[in-house]
Amino acid sequence: MLLIFVLLACISPLLTFAALWQIKEWRIDRLREHFRASGWFRQLFGIARPIIVSATLLSGFIVEGIWILALLSIVQIVMQKQRYPVWTKKAVILVGISVLINLLLTELRITNYELRIFIPILQPLILYISWLLFLPLDSYMKNRIMKKATKLRSSYKNLTAIGITGSVGKTTTKELLAHILQEKNVLYTPAYVNSEMGVAQWLLQELPKYSPDDKLILIAEMGAYRPGEIARLCKIVQPKMGIITFIGTQHIALFGSQEQICNAKAELIESLPADGNAFLNADNELCSSTQDRCKGEVITVGTGGHADREAFDIEETAKGISFRLLDLKYTVPLRGTHNVTNVLLAIAVGQNLEMTHHELMSAVQTFQPPSSTFSVRSEHGVTMLDDTHNASPESFRAAIAWAKTQPMEKKILLTPGLIELGVKQDSIHRELGNAASGIFDRVIFTAKQGKNAFQSGYSKKVEMMNTSSEKITEGDLLVCVGRINQRTISALLPK
Repeated sequence: MLLIFVLLACISPLLTFAALWQIKEWRIDRLREHFRASGWFRQLFGIARPIIVSATLLSGFIVEGIWILALLSIVQIVMQKQRYPVWTKKAVILVGISVLINLLLTELRITNYELRIFIPILQPLILYISWLLFLPLDSYMKNRIMKKATKLRSSYKNLTAIGITGSVGKTTTKELLAHILQEKNVLYTPAYVNSEMGVAQWLLQELPKYSPDDKLILIAEMGAYRPGEIARLCKIVQPKMGIITFIGTQHIALFGSQEQICNAKAELIESLPADGNAFLNADNELCSSTQDRCKGEVITVGTGGHADREAFDIEETAKGISFRLLDLKYTVPLRGTHNVTNVLLAIAVGQNLEMTHHELMSAVQTFQPPSSTFSVRSEHGVTMLDDTHNASPESFRAAIAWAKTQPMEKKILLTPGLIELGVKQDSIHRELGNAASGIFDRVIFTAKQGKNAFQSGYSKKVEMMNTSSEKITEGDLLVCVGRINQRTISALLPK
């Protein structure tokens, strides 16, 4: 009976930590940065459980303490307050190994009677041990999958691969380019698939649907958290064309510096063959600086009069953005003039693939921006900018700049703040708060990280999102930046 209660007491903290670590992609570096920014004690142990364990040890009622911890897990689950990981194979294996370790610690008396009260609050350590035990097999399986994907990709001799990377704009550029090239045989990575394992698994699933003799175009979004990851992606994808949209400060805490970010993104350009093509945003100095690393031809795009493809007469209308390229006027149903360089990059690649300007003009006019990526919609009479797919300092600034141009009398910003900014976290949030001052009537944070620094720049009180937060009224503008679920957004909207 005691075994059952110990296992029940362990289940809630185990699932909670597994859900957190999975969000961080089972990476130690991302988890460590999360603890650095958000604090580690509460994230690892919570509040109630350490208090219960301490009280139990002082009173000597060990069994009763375990019962209380078990009851706490049951209440969390019954009240639907429990966080769960997504049940992927890896999550099932790691949680399963952890349950077996808990079983051994309890049933085989590896710990003495009194120390069993500590097992429930040691679930982060036990899950970490499970991860270490699984790591050799996990690494072997990953390498096997990536080698298999590389071999499969190499068998498609008529495939033209295009890699896209950058701190911001990857998804928009990928989706736009796929739309432009839709009359051809085009494969492109789905949302949130941009790591070497994700792309490898996707290739193994999708490429066999086509004959190795088919003429195909493959567009792969490429993300990275540390140097070497894009290089490994390029070995799998073998791109002939590479696009860098923008190099900023996203994930700077993991890379260490903007120079390291730049070097990581440049791995795409360095991987291109001598007959390949690099497409770069000349408006971004770091991006432009990578062109010397390309063995093939480099095409630059920009809006400042110093690139191979230049946009002029840029404006934003009710239908989207418009600009002049050569003597032709392009209209694209995208929001934010910062997206002009992303459109130019897609157009430049389309031209390289023998599309005419008139074909490109017609194609971009019918583009539908991906949901949650700087898209605008109306809900319950509220105009909403939805940029919840991802967020970076650069996209945050673009959202603030866009909001400034809108005519609504009342404007509200909803955000969880930014993560993985390292020592720059406070300074960047303070600068963003200063930029938002005088534009937004209300700023609401869904998480505490960065809130105080943002508030010091904003010079007004920043709200924390809760069930009693004041509703937004019809006619307002709501700007949502960063990962926010639809339930949270809906809670603010008028009924």
